[in-house]
Amino acid sequence: MTARFDPFQEMERWLNTGTRTSTPTQGPLAMDLFRQGDAFVAKIDLPGVDPSSIDIDVDDRTLTLRAERRPTVDEDVTWLSRERESGTFARQLALGRGLATDRIEADYTDGVLTLTIPVAEEAKPRKITVNHSSSPAQIEGTQN
Repeated sequence: MTARFDPFQEMERWLNTGTRTSTPTQGPLAMDLFRQGDAFVAKIDLPGVDPSSIDIDVDDRTLTLRAERRPTVDEDVTWLSRERESGTFARQLALGRGLATDRIEADYTDGVLTLTIPVAEEAKPRKITVNHSSSPAQIEGTQN
């Protein structure tokens, strides 16, 4: 079998390799997502955010998170370096079927928002019991 050469794909791969950095670029809402038992857990970095500015909505199967980090200094300063972003940040998560969206819990501790999204009861794996009788069924009119 011959390999097909795609010059555009090869060029894109070459450009991406040449511009890749050693650490991935993270936005202001960097997130870890994992499953723990019967729930999915999202840990989202929100350092310096006032907890009262955090807004979480679920509409159908989309969870939207908004938070605001306000500047911590006066406007009449001369900046020497300004790397900490301020303003309103948002992130959306598409939620799959089988999640109990009515039981999502949120906790904000030490600059990290933890969302716990439980798996719905109907989506959990379960065993089906197989019933059986101990003697074979007898057919009418036959003798043993």
